[in-house]
Amino acid sequence: MKVSVFGLGYVGLSNALLLGQHEEVVAYDIVESKINKLSKKESTLDDKEIIEFLSEDSANVTFTNDFEAAVNHGEYLIIATPTDYNEETHHFDTSTIEDVIEKALEIRPDATFLIKSTIPVNYVGKLKEKYQTKNIIFSPEFLREGRALYDNLYPSRIVIGEVSERAEELAEMFKRGAHKENVATLLMNETEAEAVKLFSNTYLALRVAYFNELDTYAESNGLDTKKIIEGMGYDPRIGNYYNNPSFGYGGYCLPKDTKQVKAEFLGVPEELMTAIVGANNTRKEFITNQVLARKPKTVGIYRLTMKAGSDNFRYSAIHDIIRMIEESGTKVIIFEPRLKETIYHGIDVESDFELFNMRADVIVANRMDEILKTVEDKVYTRDLYERD
Repeated sequence: MKVSVFGLGYVGLSNALLLGQHEEVVAYDIVESKINKLSKKESTLDDKEIIEFLSEDSANVTFTNDFEAAVNHGEYLIIATPTDYNEETHHFDTSTIEDVIEKALEIRPDATFLIKSTIPVNYVGKLKEKYQTKNIIFSPEFLREGRALYDNLYPSRIVIGEVSERAEELAEMFKRGAHKENVATLLMNETEAEAVKLFSNTYLALRVAYFNELDTYAESNGLDTKKIIEGMGYDPRIGNYYNNPSFGYGGYCLPKDTKQVKAEFLGVPEELMTAIVGANNTRKEFITNQVLARKPKTVGIYRLTMKAGSDNFRYSAIHDIIRMIEESGTKVIIFEPRLKETIYHGIDVESDFELFNMRADVIVANRMDEILKTVEDKVYTRDLYERD
């Protein structure tokens, strides 16, 4: 099957490579430098499987910045463009999706779109009405930054937001690319599929917030968080997974998706959705106060990335903590090897760990690293399991 993918972040690139094993894929992105790099089989993302697939030439994918050629190629046009949360409108900014659809329909009025970007509930129905076409389908994505291709190769489930023959065809296409046997496949109406994605991520945020709040209580009362979590985890209804305390849920998806779900409840009774969003802010305030209680003159931030294996720090919880520490009048310095600049948002960036350690009175790390174990007495972290 011929497929085109628009937008080559984690979602788009992992899908292009997944499908490129068995389908003819053309992958488009507006950023020319990204296309040039991918065409040379060099990954633009820190993702083990993506790097391997590109270097081993394991997928039949042509990378291009020719929009018209990409539109004309695919039987299905997969849209994987970003949908950031707009704090003013309290909804996702879906303009990138609409931009692709409008331009593509001018070239091919019969084009069929498969949206992989995260979208609000009832969005596909509104698009069908707006563009007077039935050829828009939604299929939610369930992946982690840094493990995006792996999660597509070994999917927990495949969800298609339509009950039809073409939906079955799409599900089979994704199953062909999977390396996992007997993948659960669910066909449902578009609105339910939209809700599956948002409520899945909100539940994950809830779980993060729950164990963070447990940790806040334990630290405040001199209790051993790890022993409490271990004692809970033997209950199979709770389980010993996705329970490592952090400075707050972050990354591209969870913060924006929880806010979108909260917005979806306008006019509907709720308490929990608001609490999930609020709990994350409370956790970051608590972490900041714990750091400042050590009376440091200079706080060293070890890494801006949200978690190990991620190369994205734009939406990391640490940013809010940095802001609050600076507001207290305490100096902040950053150690982040991925940054080439020496100043980041007005904050000194130290590229040499030894110099960073010498300058910092306390080192704040959302996730532990081997190098930190040599200066453990200086480190403030809530990372108990060195995972997640």
